Amino acid sequence: MSKPPPNADLTPLPDYRQVLQPSPFHTRLVEHCPLQNWMSWNGYQTPRVCDVLASEYFAIRSTCSVMDLTPMEKYRIAGPDALKFLNRLVTRDVGDLKAGRVTYVVWCNDEGKVLDDGTLFHLRAGEYRLCAQHHQLDWLLLSSIGMDVSIQAETHQVAALSVQGPTSYALLTAAGVVGLDQLKPFGILHTRLRVFDLMISRTGFTGDLGYELWVEPAAALSLWDALFAPAQQGLFDVRVIGLSALEMARIEAGFIVPGDDFNTAETTVRADHDRSPFELGLDWLVNFDKPHFTGKRALLRERARPVMRRLVKLRVSGNKPPMDSFLYDAEHGRRIGTVKSQSWSPILKSNVCLADVGYSNGLVPSQIWAEIYYQKELEWRATWAECFMSEKPFWAHPRRLKTPPRNF
Repeated sequence: MSKPPPNADLTPLPDYRQVLQPSPFHTRLVEHCPLQNWMSWNGYQTPRVCDVLASEYFAIRSTCSVMDLTPMEKYRIAGPDALKFLNRLVTRDVGDLKAGRVTYVVWCNDEGKVLDDGTLFHLRAGEYRLCAQHHQLDWLLLSSIGMDVSIQAETHQVAALSVQGPTSYALLTAAGVVGLDQLKPFGILHTRLRVFDLMISRTGFTGDLGYELWVEPAAALSLWDALFAPAQQGLFDVRVIGLSALEMARIEAGFIVPGDDFNTAETTVRADHDRSPFELGLDWLVNFDKPHFTGKRALLRERARPVMRRLVKLRVSGNKPPMDSFLYDAEHGRRIGTVKSQSWSPILKSNVCLADVGYSNGLVPSQIWAEIYYQKELEWRATWAECFMSEKPFWAHPRRLKTPPRNF
């Protein structure tokens, strides 16, 4: 056996599980993650797949799923100028966002390119929470110069769970939550469960019935135990899920993820590789009637021009995964775009994807084909698949809007 060189560094590599931060739910979470398939989400140890991916996906669509949302970036915004600051920051008008309500927002740089998207919670009069995909504190503080507003990062001070699926309402009701029957989509409920305060929002990232639960870290395990008590009695089938199952559900729902479906303005290296709200199909989030907001002038100029490109929803024929596939305009024989995120939809029995597509004179090509490369028996092969654009989400079940939902 050969010996290492005299000056070799024999320090063992760090265990990533010790490097990544455990969430307040971690001691319960590991009991449901026999695969130990972990990844980093904003520095937290997060399961990619807990047990069986198919079971986790169908829990979202058929029963009830629970996912740790603690790693999501969270910011508390308050003060006399809080609303003024937010209306200058984001592209939509949030002046009518009442206390106890939630809305979806995006914010841009001066060139009108998207920095991030997120959900804005109006917790109580003059007090807001902004949830984002990536770290945004520096930009928020820079944008607040000259305003009487307080901005505090509270990612580590708030533990969160996502409870999604057809039986999510029934599970929470059985767990002892009172008042959920009156909670409408994008509404907020402040309540108590057992001996701790709990905030519940009727929000989610699955396109289905679901809720997000927000609690102090000290009460995280008590919240987990309260949720799983009905399941332990055999009343409900509840599955803990990881990011892979959520990825399948969010693509079906047509929800976008910065960094996956488009380059953010902060991270883009090359020119013309960032995207505006118009190019992401989020023009409905841009309100030009309100006073100045960051990026307004650039977006006004862009609105006056024909659409150059857009992030679109495509169904791809066949069963070969169109991962990172090039897209072609069949009529003119030229490459027009790339698949960004894709998934086989078990419930729709179809490949679905989000793709960046170039337009011609403001019009989308009439026939789009994907060039797909796949491996079979250690050999790479190529095939073509026709794509069909969808204006609506691939999956948006009516039960997500019913109040009260059915108590299964």
